[in-house]
Amino acid sequence: MTRDFKNKVREQFGRAADGYIRDKGFSKGDDLEAMVRLLKPSPDDNMLDVACGGGHTALRFSPLVRSVVASDLTMVMLKKAQEFISEEGGVDNVTFREADAEDLPFPAGAFTLLTCRIAPHHFPDVPRALSEFHRVLRRGGRMAIVDTVLPDEPEIADFYQTVEKMRDPTHIRAYTVSEWEKMVQEAGFILHETAIYPKTHDFPTWAKRSGLNRSGVSELNKFFVEAPEIVQEYFQIETFAGEVESYTDRKILIYASRPSKK
Repeated sequence: MTRDFKNKVREQFGRAADGYIRDKGFSKGDDLEAMVRLLKPSPDDNMLDVACGGGHTALRFSPLVRSVVASDLTMVMLKKAQEFISEEGGVDNVTFREADAEDLPFPAGAFTLLTCRIAPHHFPDVPRALSEFHRVLRRGGRMAIVDTVLPDEPEIADFYQTVEKMRDPTHIRAYTVSEWEKMVQEAGFILHETAIYPKTHDFPTWAKRSGLNRSGVSELNKFFVEAPEIVQEYFQIETFAGEVESYTDRKILIYASRPSKK
């Protein structure tokens, strides 16, 4: 996609950086712990965390590996992540690098582990990013990706795509489980496991984090409240006095590896 779009992404996440640092949904979760369990990090591993956001994944893995490179397209976000990890203390093996997921500035085979958590729905070209992930991973290297999964039911999928674009203009699209599996395998990875994790969002926090003004939040709230019953049930939308309090979506965790041999 155009350079203008990626500049838009930088601007959007630069404004929202503080919100991502503080958000508990990013700082912890069953999906993050499952990434650790599946990847089995060791002191010999060199790890790349792509689209690191607030740095929570890099921080979780840092005591378990030799080194972590936390990369992100947005320099403001990187600086906030660096401040956050520095404030946590005791971490001296994380470095930060401005990088586009679709054009990573690292040599082939530079890493033994790669993570990318709750970011690919912002990537204009996910297959290209996966190709880059494959390139920078050493043979036998392991990868874990977490992102929102798109429902198979068209009506629910259309609702989700609409609300995400209403909330955040840098949202491109989410993918179904089958789409993810196909893309990962076509990129040359061995797919070991996929798992689904529900994630409940506090609606006001979620809606405002992307920078929506009061009118935008109100419009988004109305769209949720008036959603069809099938959508209400799928997302477990909770309301009180006409205001949305929370909803629950689903995240997919993909665990794969680069083949050891050609």
